[in-house]
Amino acid sequence: MKQDLSIRPFKIEFSNSMIEDLRMRLKRHRPSPPALEGVGFEYGFNSGQTDKWLKYWGEQYPFKEREQFLNQFPQFKTNIQGLDIHFIRVKPEVPKGTEIVPMLLLHGWPGSVREFYEAIPRLTSVSKDRDFAIEVIAPSLVGFGFSDAAVKPGMGTAQMAVVMRNLMKRLGFNKFYIQGGDWGSVVGGHLATLFPEEVLGYHTNLPFSTAPSSMVIPIIASVYPSLVFSQQEIERVYPLTDYYSMLIEEMGYLHLHATKPDTIGIGLTDSPSGLLIYILQMFSTWTCRKDVSLPDGGLELHFSKEKIIDNIMFYWAPNSISTAIRLYAESFSKKHLDTKLDEIPSYVPTWVLQSKHEPLYQSSLVTRIKFPNILNVTVLNDGGHFVALELPETFSDDVIQAIGKFRKWKAQKTEL
Repeated sequence: MKQDLSIRPFKIEFSNSMIEDLRMRLKRHRPSPPALEGVGFEYGFNSGQTDKWLKYWGEQYPFKEREQFLNQFPQFKTNIQGLDIHFIRVKPEVPKGTEIVPMLLLHGWPGSVREFYEAIPRLTSVSKDRDFAIEVIAPSLVGFGFSDAAVKPGMGTAQMAVVMRNLMKRLGFNKFYIQGGDWGSVVGGHLATLFPEEVLGYHTNLPFSTAPSSMVIPIIASVYPSLVFSQQEIERVYPLTDYYSMLIEEMGYLHLHATKPDTIGIGLTDSPSGLLIYILQMFSTWTCRKDVSLPDGGLELHFSKEKIIDNIMFYWAPNSISTAIRLYAESFSKKHLDTKLDEIPSYVPTWVLQSKHEPLYQSSLVTRIKFPNILNVTVLNDGGHFVALELPETFSDDVIQAIGKFRKWKAQKTEL
């Protein structure tokens, strides 16, 4: 067959029929059992908050207005390896003497490209204080949002890294920078491992490794943590009993996704109220776990309702929740783990942004085994898992600073 190399304009559409169906499903949801007395989010989403959110989504969320908002940036689709990949592409207008550099922005679950909307204008801005400006390419991962899903097993993070690399090649970029969080961090790390000559620099707000060292080092260091870690790191990891108890308590979803994604996917596909509550609970716990005791989970302390529902629309409108969570099963399969990509060092220059309330915190010492050329670790005293959405200015400024340092590092290497 002749390969389709076209790059086609795309716009998000919330059709009237989809909106009517969604509203009908939300209106006819079965009442939730009342929450236990004095309970916040300790048992998961507080059912006493359900009606408020369902009413907002069904009766107050301005679908057509948000459709326009989500279409504010140029969007496209192109066929990569038989799959139509959806992506945002924003290219800045620059004065003479300013170089445009490409950056691949990679989201995760339960996020989407919506996480980057407030950051993109800042990332693509032009400043007299630097000689470069960033062109942003933000794709929906395979099976997420408006990108096609794989039709046969095997589309794990390593294979997705190849798809993303081929997307950048399709757009004419032989070398580029990467920013990734959550699954985007894993895909970005694989890109830096598989294609180190093409990745100019790797910025991540969630360094993640399944290598044995990621478990062994914190355990050995627990004998005398201050000999190995800074006080800030000690506060975020130790005592290990508390840290691992938190992981056991919060990672049940991961086991389910990694073993039976289609079972839960069917329920979340059919029930918008189920999808809403499932993702809201993740946004609460992963943004600041201390908010678990609050009746509303602290959600609106960090995000507007519009932001959160915008993000959920990237799962509901294209019916992509099942195909998105299959990534867990593919990436935690024995076949995929046997590639041992996390155990292969990548010498791509790396920059780490650590939010205070990131639940999957990993010490920079562990990260440095995988990425020896860590140029900087930015430690925040605020922020959680969805830092680009929660703190877009802080996130953007750190990414811009990282690219500046990557460029200087490469220039020094070239001179040597």
